[in-house]
Amino acid sequence: MNVLKKSAWMAGVVSIASVISAGAAMAAQPQPWQTGMQPAGTGIMHEIRWFEQYTLWFLVPIVLLVLGLLLYVIVRFNKRANPTPSRTSHNTMIEIIWTIGPVLILLMFAVPSFQLLTAQYTPPGDPEMTIKATGYQWYWGYEYQGEEGDEDISFDALLLRDEDRADYGKEDKAAYPRLLAVDNEIVVPVDTTVRLLVTAGDVIHSWAMPAFGVKIDAVPGRLNETWFRVDEEGLYYGQCSELCGKDHAFMPIAVRAVSRDQYDTWIAAARDDVEEANKQLMAAIDARRELASAE
Repeated sequence: MNVLKKSAWMAGVVSIASVISAGAAMAAQPQPWQTGMQPAGTGIMHEIRWFEQYTLWFLVPIVLLVLGLLLYVIVRFNKRANPTPSRTSHNTMIEIIWTIGPVLILLMFAVPSFQLLTAQYTPPGDPEMTIKATGYQWYWGYEYQGEEGDEDISFDALLLRDEDRADYGKEDKAAYPRLLAVDNEIVVPVDTTVRLLVTAGDVIHSWAMPAFGVKIDAVPGRLNETWFRVDEEGLYYGQCSELCGKDHAFMPIAVRAVSRDQYDTWIAAARDDVEEANKQLMAAIDARRELASAE
């Protein structure tokens, strides 16, 4: 548990540092020469990062042990050092050790991995909102399923082209990176359980958001379900993770997490015009950030 808390604290520090350095509200995106995982944006991703660190405490000693045994055997039992090989066919104690040892190690892996797998498919309570994502060649379509009496909101999210940046007010490539930014992001409130229904309209795609610990296939004729609950405000980037044709690499995913008040304002405006609602939301975020930096 201490390791989990430390991982969550470190992820928060990295996320804050990214916001300060870029001068824009962002939460997680790939970085040049990055070798580790993106900062976690959900509780599930914190658990995934913890599990990765947990397994390394087993894997590193095992690799070193096997390497040491190989070197020992090479030096001790080569033809020059051991011209007369042993005729020993088996050793009961060694066979017991190399059978029980791996079984215990696998059990140490199995218990937390099954707990994590169960948590990934078990949302905390009933979902508070539902979004349907449909993969197409090569863009994503989204539909916010409204509550009773409210109409659904639907829009497409396409790769943001460089020549369109000014029109969308997204000239800052640090906050809206090339090949990852989209014209219309998914907007969700923080601390809210979001149910995501995923399907496809042509071939198999995959909706993947590394910072959320979410990757789920979009299959034509099938409706898959997952969930996420974002902890921190900001922009999160992912991509289609299933080879789906020639423009597979140009099918990004962007999720903007905002406060509940900002989301309520956005959803009301989006019922009339999604693009205008996005511009108003970006202006409100920029104004709040400038106010915070001036204090």
